Amino acid sequence: MEKFLIQGGSPLSGTIAPSGNKNAALPVLAAALLTEEEVVLRNIPRIRDVEAMIELLVDLGVRVEWRGDSVIALNAADVRKTDLETSIASRIRASFLTAGPLLARFGEATMPPPGGDVIGRRRLDPHLDAFRALGASVEMDRASSYYRLTAPGGLKACDFFLDEPSVMATENALMAAALTPGASVLHNAASEPHVQDLARLLLQMGARIEGIGSNVLLVHGLDKLGGADFTIGPDYIEIGSFIALAAVTGGELRITDTNPDDLRMTRFVFERLGCKIEFDGDDVIVPPEQRLRVRDDAGDAISKIEDGPWPAFPADLTSIALALATQADGMVLIFEKMFENRLFFVDKLVAMGARVLLCDPHRAVVSGPSRLHGGRMESPDIRAGMAMLIAALCAEGTSEIGNIRQIDRGYERIDERLRGLGARIERVGEKLEAA
Repeated sequence: MEKFLIQGGSPLSGTIAPSGNKNAALPVLAAALLTEEEVVLRNIPRIRDVEAMIELLVDLGVRVEWRGDSVIALNAADVRKTDLETSIASRIRASFLTAGPLLARFGEATMPPPGGDVIGRRRLDPHLDAFRALGASVEMDRASSYYRLTAPGGLKACDFFLDEPSVMATENALMAAALTPGASVLHNAASEPHVQDLARLLLQMGARIEGIGSNVLLVHGLDKLGGADFTIGPDYIEIGSFIALAAVTGGELRITDTNPDDLRMTRFVFERLGCKIEFDGDDVIVPPEQRLRVRDDAGDAISKIEDGPWPAFPADLTSIALALATQADGMVLIFEKMFENRLFFVDKLVAMGARVLLCDPHRAVVSGPSRLHGGRMESPDIRAGMAMLIAALCAEGTSEIGNIRQIDRGYERIDERLRGLGARIERVGEKLEAA
């Protein structure tokens, strides 16, 4: 098992380009199953979750070819298999994104329980309800927890209301509706940038979609979709992570080729913690040697940071904001509404000297700034791992982070890229202890 060894205290400065959006890469890869024609995808990050999704698609019969560091071509003309390999599906939550395309194109899909981060309950009901609304039959084998989805007569266009604005359920419904002739309406749909990217890919493939970026999507589906050549957007979660890294270490950082519209709420929340962000065209600039200070609410009330569905503050940045808050002068309440296990990593930061009070599974009070010292940690999920990395890079002394495959699932070559900014971080293999 590999781990990171980090020597804190070095400002992170320089220029860095963000990777493609991880959460866009996974659904657009799954969308290649919708057509017999070639789909070329650009700006795809080389991360563990993408590797797992590609392995899953190859097992189904998709021909895959990398045509550069971030360009991949997929052809699903020879796919005949509609049941997923359990050992691969259990590695990523996004394995369930193949359900919609398989069901729409082949009339059936057998889905094992998906994997992914253990950050709380993540319901499949919105996916299954959408498939039922489209005319599919859903059966569950309770012994194995497998789902058997069938639509022998084909799917039918529908008017459907999601009981929650689930990102992946919206994506599954979008893909299924795109290959279902007629007009389908999705109400209370998710509208995150990666959902918008998927919708734009489906436009290239021939579907007509109205309302992209809103919570009501009108999908004019077809009985056959074509190929596409599509570029996904930059990863706004990674960009937020880099902003926090520069701010807590006092460095001056330029992040190139961003989409400023995707960063509106990130900028608003980070500036509440005293982190100033400037824009130069599509580049983000983090000024050096910032004095982080929490801006209280009116009447000197304690400030609150809370996540929610887009365009609210992204849940994936909650852990990052908490780590940033440990270095800000003042007190702030972090309210993680969406996942009940997301904040359970804070004890590791407390052991490093952070002043954080975990009130309950959803709320933590942070009082800063805290003088952190190096510690040993294990990463429980992608974003907690990055929060630990942020803490380690601004701490005094040496820190060790284990289980870094979790970080590698969402951040491409993170150690190499941070070394290019001046970070003292090394990836080493752990020695096996004698029995």
